[in-house]
Amino acid sequence: MPACPGRRRGWGSRCSRCCCSHASTATSRARTAPERGAHASAPLGQTELLLYQSVVANVRSGTPYYVAAAEAHRVAHAPLKPYTTVRLPTLAVVQAAVPPLIVTALLPLLCIGVMGAWIVRLRPAMTGPIPVGIAGLLILTGLYVHLEPPLVVFPEVWAGALIALSLALRRPGEWIPAVALGLSAMLIRETALIYVVIMAVIAWIEGERREAAAWVGATLIFFVALAAHAHAVTLVTGPLDRSAQGLSGLEGFGFYVQLVTLSSGLALLPDWLAAVLIATALFGWLAWRDPAAVRALATLLGYAAVIALGVRSDDFPWALITTPVLLVGIVFAVDGLRDMIVAARDTRRITVTRVIR
Repeated sequence: MPACPGRRRGWGSRCSRCCCSHASTATSRARTAPERGAHASAPLGQTELLLYQSVVANVRSGTPYYVAAAEAHRVAHAPLKPYTTVRLPTLAVVQAAVPPLIVTALLPLLCIGVMGAWIVRLRPAMTGPIPVGIAGLLILTGLYVHLEPPLVVFPEVWAGALIALSLALRRPGEWIPAVALGLSAMLIRETALIYVVIMAVIAWIEGERREAAAWVGATLIFFVALAAHAHAVTLVTGPLDRSAQGLSGLEGFGFYVQLVTLSSGLALLPDWLAAVLIATALFGWLAWRDPAAVRALATLLGYAAVIALGVRSDDFPWALITTPVLLVGIVFAVDGLRDMIVAARDTRRITVTRVIR
């Protein structure tokens, strides 16, 4: 198992017992995730799949992107307002310009790169080949849905893989590739902004001013592109086009667990076991004492909060951004639990000796 000590080591017994209680509560809440059919039958809507495929096909045939997107939205009875209901043109334009066979091959290659980068990143924290193999299997489980060829048109699939690769490549003093990948993820799916903001805040807190400035710069570039996107969408919309319902789903943490389960290889497991593994993975990220763990956990919790509080029950692809790295935390959960148990049992006795002279 991991060689590096858990973050729990050295805690007082009272604090450790408190965290044990919170971990138990989190697991019990995860077990209350809604049944897989409660909100929908699949994590990815067939409507979105056909819409994205239609846009790519029309752009490939010569139709301008925003004209093709607006027409596809109207045919699918999908909203065109506000502008965020229309995806940024980056992915569709690139896929339309590249032969379909190459597009289908690029996503598995990206996923292989994610696996390789994380195995290299985790190897110093492992004691042998078995934990490394387990970590690789967990990454593959998280990328299970990403490897389905029809889903190559979903922006969340690419953005999630790019964010996972960005997290793996980021190291103290070596953040340029991570920032570039984060910017790429935002230009494909705007919800990647959550990840970039989290990375900027953590860099600033840790005193990495140049890195924080780079993340902020990437955000500014994204907002310029988003403003141009908003203007282009308004040019192809009319007063009769449908408007989206907005966020504020307030579905709760169980909904996040449900989406993660359906958007990864955990869908092959019983609901209760998948929920326990998700809670265990989050605990494992908390237990690993490493800068990468801090950023991964903050990213996972950030998206979990947004999904639980602000995403509607039909916005299924959101979880695809977090699934590639989530389950890796399981490999650190055993050491973290052991350290908590040791700290909880640490009942040090103080002996007072009275000396009479």
